[in-house]
Amino acid sequence: MTAPVAARPAEQSAGPAVAGPATPQDLLAALGAVLDPELDEPITQLGFVSLASVEPDGSARVRLRLPTYFCAPNFAFLMVADAYDAACAVPGVRRAEVVLEEHFASDAINGGVAAQEGFARTFDGEAVGELDGLRADFLRKAVMAGTHQVCRPLLSAGTSPDELPGLTLGQVPDSPPLRRLRQRRAALGLPAGDQSPLLIDPATGHGVTAQSLPLHLRKARTTAVSLEANGSICRGMLRHRYDSPGQGEETSP
Repeated sequence: MTAPVAARPAEQSAGPAVAGPATPQDLLAALGAVLDPELDEPITQLGFVSLASVEPDGSARVRLRLPTYFCAPNFAFLMVADAYDAACAVPGVRRAEVVLEEHFASDAINGGVAAQEGFARTFDGEAVGELDGLRADFLRKAVMAGTHQVCRPLLSAGTSPDELPGLTLGQVPDSPPLRRLRQRRAALGLPAGDQSPLLIDPATGHGVTAQSLPLHLRKARTTAVSLEANGSICRGMLRHRYDSPGQGEETSP
């Protein structure tokens, strides 16, 4: 079992008093915005949240679990750190404790996140730096996968592939995949407004030319299929390891 870690107080900004105490539902909603960076899916939908509770005094407790004991520590660190930030941001939460359980590096990760030391200091002598670059790499993959998810229904509805480079985001019917694509692009500092091209290079933000269109669409489809397959594998491994659903897993959209 994971060694206990000290909870850290959530930073409450000055402003109007909170209307009421935080609830477990509030906490789960906040955790629903935390993504597995490799899969680009919420940790709640993946079943990674085994406990999310809030005490009357505003103390939030979160327990996380992963599909295997040896999941990559850099991915695990990102999820634990993001879950901690999400829990602290819930109005009414005064203290937050986020613990990763049953993972080979859980003690180091839990302690590092609680102390807000960062990945490099947490794994001093092992890590070469912080994880901003890794997060950006996965966001670029998410942009490519999202491009396929947005373009697929357009092509099914009769839009010609040759028309796609001329479309803007504002010309595409609103949908959850489109909103998610906008969010991922904005997180990378890429164009995400209505006048922005639908198809862009996620590394440069430049629009996709007719010459590079076939390769771009193939890469987008391959990336989307890969993320979906990896997500299915992780869900299967988690079900094999644990016989109970995660909190929020059955009710997540």
